Amino acid sequence: MEYGRRRPLLRIRGRSIAWLPPLLLLVGVILLDFNTGEHFRIITWIVLVPGIAAAVCGVWTTAAYSVAALVTYVVVDNAWPAEYQAGFGDFLLVALGGALATLAAAVRMRHERQLVHIQDIAETTRRTVLRPLPSGWAGLEHAGVYLAADVDARVGGDFYDIQPGPHGTRVLVGDVQGKGLGAVEAAAALLGTFREAGYHEKDLTTVAERLEIRMLRHRSHTAALGRADGDRFATAVLIAFPEDAPGVIDVVNFGHEPPLAVGPHGVRELPCGDGLPLGLADLAGGLPPVHRVPVAADETLLLVTDGVTEARDRPGAFFPLADEVADAVRADPAGTQPRRLVRRVRDGVLRHSGGRLEDDTTIFAVRRAAGGSAGAGGALGAGSGSGAAGGLR
Repeated sequence: MEYGRRRPLLRIRGRSIAWLPPLLLLVGVILLDFNTGEHFRIITWIVLVPGIAAAVCGVWTTAAYSVAALVTYVVVDNAWPAEYQAGFGDFLLVALGGALATLAAAVRMRHERQLVHIQDIAETTRRTVLRPLPSGWAGLEHAGVYLAADVDARVGGDFYDIQPGPHGTRVLVGDVQGKGLGAVEAAAALLGTFREAGYHEKDLTTVAERLEIRMLRHRSHTAALGRADGDRFATAVLIAFPEDAPGVIDVVNFGHEPPLAVGPHGVRELPCGDGLPLGLADLAGGLPPVHRVPVAADETLLLVTDGVTEARDRPGAFFPLADEVADAVRADPAGTQPRRLVRRVRDGVLRHSGGRLEDDTTIFAVRRAAGGSAGAGGALGAGSGSGAAGGLR
C-alpha cells in the first residue's frame, strides 16, 4: 500500500469499480419489482443500495446513490395503481436509510484517513529503526525480511543493520524482549549506539561493551519514568568482517539464536552461543567473548530471531530451520544466495505456521560479495536500493 493515500476498494486493472455493486443492486430491485405480482412489492429493498455504497464508496457517491434510491422509489412506486403502492411510510424508510448510509460513509472515510495517518507514522518509524540498506552495502551481499506478529504493525522489537567503517564492516541482528512501543524504543537505542560504535571503535569487544552500557542506560531511564519495562533485555549477534582476514569473521553472541553458515556443501551452526542477553552481563560476570570463526567464500551467514525457530504448526511442532535450509541446499546448491535463502526460510515459516505468527520474525542473510571488500571502501562503491518491512532487501 502506498502510504498517505487511500487505496480504493474493488479495483480491476488499477481502476476502482466500487460504484458497480450498488448500481447492480439498484437495477436488480427495479427489475424484480416490475416482474413480480402486484401483491408482492419489494421496491422498499432499494434502501439497501445506499447501505452497500456506504461500505465501499466515498461520501459523495453514497449521497448520490441515496438520492437515486429515493427518486427511483417514488417513480417505481407511482407506476402501480394507488391500491398497490408501498406508501409514504416506506418512502420515509428509504429517505432515512439514505441519510444514515451517507453518515456512515463519512464516518468510515474519517477512520480510513486516520488509519492512513497512523500507517505513515509507522512507516517513518520503521525507516528510522530498520533503515533501508543499499544493495552491495560495504562489500556485502545481503537480504532481510521482517514480519510483524501484529498485522497492523510495521516495526517491533526485532532489528538488524550493517555498519561499514574504517575498521571493517560490522553486522548486528537482535531481538528486544517484549513487544509494543517499549521494544521499539529499545531497538532504536541499540541501533543508534551500534551505528556510532560500529564505525568508530577498532575493537569489537568495545563495540559489544558500548551496546551493553546502552541497554543498561535505557533500562535505567525507563525505570526512572516508572514504566513497567524497566527490566527489558535484548538478545543479539554482533559480527565483524575483518578487512585483513577475508576467510574469517568475529562473532559476539548475546544469548541469541546461533547463526548458521550455509554453503553448497551443507549447513553448520556457528559455536558461539555462550553469552547472556544485552543488559544481563552482570549476571555472568562480564561480556561474552569474541569468537573468530572461519567462513568459506561460498558460505552465507543466516541469522534469525526466535519468531522463526519458535514458529509452531497446528500440532505444536517447532519450525525445523536447519533441516529446512539443508533440504533447500541439497535440492539447489545455488540457493545459498542471500535473497533466495531468505525467501525460502520466509515461505517455510509461513507455510509451517499457517500464516499465524506468534512473535515478530526477522530473517537476515549476509555474505562477502565476490571480489568485494567488507569495509569503508566497499561502502563507497555501493549501489542504492531499499526495501519495505516484510519485503526482501
